[in-house]
Amino acid sequence: MTFFIKNMLSNQVKNLGLGGGTEEKKEEGGTSDPAAAKGMTREEYEEYQKQMIEEKMERDAAFTQKKGERACLRVHLREKYRLPKSEMDETQIQLAGDDVDLPEDLRKMVDEDQEEEEDKDSILGQLQNLQNMDLDTIKEKAQATFTEIKQTAEQKCSVM
Repeated sequence: MTFFIKNMLSNQVKNLGLGGGTEEKKEEGGTSDPAAAKGMTREEYEEYQKQMIEEKMERDAAFTQKKGERACLRVHLREKYRLPKSEMDETQIQLAGDDVDLPEDLRKMVDEDQEEEEDKDSILGQLQNLQNMDLDTIKEKAQATFTEIKQTAEQKCSVM
Protein backbone atom coordinates (compact mmCIF):
# COMPACT_ATOMS: atom_id res chain seq x y z
CA MET A 1 0.00 0.00 0.00
CA THR A 2 2.88 2.43 0.72
CA PHE A 3 4.25 1.78 -2.78
CA PHE A 4 0.94 2.89 -4.22
CA ILE A 5 0.94 6.11 -2.14
CA LYS A 6 4.54 6.94 -3.13
CA ASN A 7 3.76 6.42 -6.81
CA MET A 8 0.65 8.57 -6.58
CA LEU A 9 2.53 11.41 -4.83
CA SER A 10 5.40 11.18 -7.30
CA ASN A 11 2.99 11.46 -10.24
CA GLN A 12 1.29 14.50 -8.67
CA VAL A 13 4.64 16.22 -8.13
CA LYS A 14 5.61 15.54 -11.77
CA ASN A 15 2.35 17.05 -12.94
CA LEU A 16 3.11 20.23 -10.96
CA GLY A 17 6.39 20.58 -12.82
CA LEU A 18 8.55 20.26 -9.70
CA GLY A 19 10.43 17.16 -10.79
CA GLY A 20 10.21 14.42 -8.21
CA GLY A 21 10.48 11.57 -10.70
CA THR A 22 13.62 9.83 -11.80
CA GLU A 23 13.05 10.72 -15.43
CA GLU A 24 14.73 13.86 -16.72
CA LYS A 25 13.20 15.91 -19.48
CA LYS A 26 15.56 17.20 -22.14
CA GLU A 27 14.89 20.57 -23.64
CA GLU A 28 13.78 20.50 -27.21
CA GLY A 29 16.59 21.54 -29.53
CA GLY A 30 19.08 21.57 -26.60
CA THR A 31 22.50 20.01 -27.04
CA SER A 32 24.47 18.05 -24.50
CA ASP A 33 27.79 19.17 -26.02
CA PRO A 34 29.22 22.10 -23.95
CA ALA A 35 31.34 23.30 -26.89
CA ALA A 36 28.27 23.79 -29.06
CA ALA A 37 26.49 25.51 -26.20
CA LYS A 38 29.27 28.12 -26.06
CA GLY A 39 29.41 28.54 -29.82
CA MET A 40 32.82 26.93 -30.29
CA THR A 41 34.17 23.97 -32.13
CA ARG A 42 35.30 20.96 -30.12
CA GLU A 43 39.01 21.85 -30.59
CA GLU A 44 38.46 25.47 -29.58
CA TYR A 45 36.57 24.34 -26.49
CA GLU A 46 39.34 21.90 -25.48
CA GLU A 47 41.96 24.63 -25.95
CA TYR A 48 39.82 27.00 -23.90
CA GLN A 49 39.53 24.40 -21.12
CA LYS A 50 43.33 23.84 -21.13
CA GLN A 51 43.91 27.58 -20.92
CA MET A 52 41.47 27.92 -18.03
CA ILE A 53 43.14 25.07 -16.15
CA GLU A 54 46.62 26.58 -16.69
CA GLU A 55 45.45 29.99 -15.49
CA LYS A 56 43.88 28.42 -12.41
CA MET A 57 47.10 26.55 -11.65
CA GLU A 58 49.10 29.79 -11.98
CA ARG A 59 46.70 31.62 -9.66
CA ASP A 60 46.83 28.78 -7.16
CA ALA A 61 50.64 28.75 -7.25
CA ALA A 62 50.82 32.52 -6.74
CA PHE A 63 48.31 32.29 -3.91
CA THR A 64 50.28 29.50 -2.23
CA GLN A 65 53.48 31.54 -2.62
CA LYS A 66 51.84 34.58 -0.98
CA LYS A 67 50.51 32.43 1.85
CA GLY A 68 54.01 31.05 2.34
CA GLU A 69 55.51 34.55 2.43
CA ARG A 70 52.96 35.64 5.02
CA ALA A 71 53.67 32.56 7.11
CA CYS A 72 57.40 33.29 6.84
CA LEU A 73 56.78 36.82 8.09
CA ARG A 74 54.74 35.50 11.03
CA VAL A 75 57.51 33.02 11.89
CA HIS A 76 60.07 35.83 11.75
CA LEU A 77 57.97 38.03 14.04
CA ARG A 78 57.39 35.15 16.45
CA GLU A 79 61.15 34.58 16.66
CA LYS A 80 61.85 38.26 17.11
CA TYR A 81 59.36 38.70 19.94
CA ARG A 82 59.94 35.20 21.36
CA LEU A 83 56.36 34.05 20.85
CA PRO A 84 55.37 30.38 20.57
CA LYS A 85 55.74 28.75 17.16
CA SER A 86 52.76 27.79 15.03
CA GLU A 87 52.52 24.48 13.20
CA MET A 88 50.13 26.03 10.68
CA ASP A 89 52.78 28.55 9.56
CA GLU A 90 55.42 25.88 9.17
CA THR A 91 52.97 23.80 7.12
CA GLN A 92 52.22 26.79 4.88
CA ILE A 93 55.94 27.32 4.29
CA GLN A 94 56.40 23.65 3.39
CA LEU A 95 53.44 23.77 0.99
CA ALA A 96 54.96 26.80 -0.71
CA GLY A 97 58.11 24.80 -1.38
CA ASP A 98 60.43 25.70 1.52
CA ASP A 99 62.17 28.28 -0.68
CA VAL A 100 59.88 31.01 0.58
CA ASP A 101 61.50 34.09 2.01
CA LEU A 102 60.29 37.47 3.12
CA PRO A 103 59.24 39.75 0.25
CA GLU A 104 62.01 42.19 -0.70
CA ASP A 105 60.24 45.26 0.73
CA LEU A 106 59.68 43.54 4.06
CA ARG A 107 63.26 42.26 4.09
CA LYS A 108 64.52 45.85 3.77
CA MET A 109 62.24 47.01 6.59
CA VAL A 110 63.38 44.17 8.87
CA ASP A 111 67.04 44.88 8.14
CA GLU A 112 66.55 48.57 8.92
CA ASP A 113 64.81 47.72 12.21
CA GLN A 114 67.63 45.38 13.20
CA GLU A 115 70.24 48.05 12.44
CA GLU A 116 68.35 50.59 14.55
CA GLU A 117 68.08 48.14 17.46
CA GLU A 118 71.77 47.29 17.23
CA ASP A 119 72.65 51.00 17.21
CA LYS A 120 70.51 51.62 20.29
CA ASP A 121 72.10 48.69 22.11
CA SER A 122 75.67 49.77 21.37
CA ILE A 123 77.71 52.10 23.58
CA LEU A 124 77.66 54.79 20.91
CA GLY A 125 73.88 54.54 20.80
CA GLN A 126 73.70 54.99 24.55
CA LEU A 127 76.01 58.02 24.33
CA GLN A 128 73.81 59.54 21.65
CA ASN A 129 70.80 59.05 23.92
CA LEU A 130 72.69 60.85 26.68
CA GLN A 131 73.39 63.75 24.33
CA ASN A 132 69.71 63.96 23.48
CA MET A 133 68.71 64.05 27.15
CA ASP A 134 68.38 67.27 29.04
CA LEU A 135 71.15 67.89 31.60
CA ASP A 136 68.61 68.92 34.23
CA THR A 137 66.83 65.59 33.78
CA ILE A 138 70.13 63.72 34.24
CA LYS A 139 70.91 65.73 37.40
CA GLU A 140 67.44 65.05 38.82
CA LYS A 141 67.77 61.31 38.15
CA ALA A 142 71.23 61.20 39.74
CA GLN A 143 70.07 63.17 42.76
CA ALA A 144 67.00 60.94 43.20
CA THR A 145 69.16 57.80 42.96
CA PHE A 146 71.67 59.21 45.48
CA THR A 147 68.92 60.18 47.91
CA GLU A 148 67.32 56.75 47.60
CA ILE A 149 70.62 54.97 48.28
CA LYS A 150 71.32 57.26 51.25
CA GLN A 151 67.89 56.56 52.79
CA THR A 152 68.30 52.80 52.30
CA ALA A 153 71.72 52.92 53.93
CA GLU A 154 70.41 54.94 56.92
CA GLN A 155 67.62 52.45 57.46
CA LYS A 156 70.00 49.48 57.44
CA CYS A 157 72.80 51.07 59.43
CA SER A 158 72.04 52.35 62.93
CA VAL A 159 75.47 54.03 63.36
CA MET A 160 74.72 56.70 60.79
